[in-house]
Amino acid sequence: MDESIAQRVTANISAMPASERKVAQTLIANFPLAGLKTVAEFSRDAGVSAPTVLRFLTRIGFQNYGAFQAALKEELGARLQSPLARSERLGQPINGQTTSTFVRAVEENIAETLAHLGQAEIEATAALLGDKKRTVYLVGGRFTDPVARYAAAHLRIIRPRVVHLDGQESSWHDRLLDMTRADVLVLFDIRRYQPSLLRFAEAAVDRRVVVVLFTDQWLSPLSKLARHVFAAHTSVPSPWDSSAALFVLVELLLARITEKSAPASVQRIRKMERLKPHESSDAAGGKPSSG
Repeated sequence: MDESIAQRVTANISAMPASERKVAQTLIANFPLAGLKTVAEFSRDAGVSAPTVLRFLTRIGFQNYGAFQAALKEELGARLQSPLARSERLGQPINGQTTSTFVRAVEENIAETLAHLGQAEIEATAALLGDKKRTVYLVGGRFTDPVARYAAAHLRIIRPRVVHLDGQESSWHDRLLDMTRADVLVLFDIRRYQPSLLRFAEAAVDRRVVVVLFTDQWLSPLSKLARHVFAAHTSVPSPWDSSAALFVLVELLLARITEKSAPASVQRIRKMERLKPHESSDAAGGKPSSG
């Protein structure tokens, strides 16, 4: 499975000199538009020379600017693909041999996602989401909001002040009144990216809210607003993208947050268990009731 351009940048950025790091930061902050400009325009935006841009491209595996832009345009096309377009490309249902192909693709997605995951990013985000002084808001798009809901359900057990934003966009904006620079907004957005999430994130950033983004390997436009970005591989041989790697990233962070906040998190879980109603005995057989 090929690395995305964003993943190539992430894998190499720690070894880059300061000038090339400026190119990398400019590209990620304005992805993919920065790279679609001429090399002169790109270098001007980054505040470096054109040769520096070309050295940066060599470092991430491109022989020249044309090859880089061709790869960038291919990724842009992949970002914009609809489920219908992917369905027409596949041309057949999943059965027999293609079932094992699908499973392998999911396994590869998870492996590739974790291979490009930085431990420093995990630690910083776990500390941020585990900070009980902050209110954590979570919201996703049409297909990713179940991941946001899943993350919120677990975070509420670990810590207080966790809010899942559901319903229509207008109801999200009602929450902006209570958001401050001490708060965190966790967003989930994969192709085709949801404009309502971008509008909401921009409004939150105006209030200096810290943004954490879970996206795909092609990077949502929200990435330019986020302090921390987690890119999961989502492409599978199906009209639909897979959220399996997103769930794995969330579960990895939940485990680390719980570990970092122990023993307080353990005490909170214990108190929550005590508040739950005891299982009632079945009148006929004395067995615990199901439910």
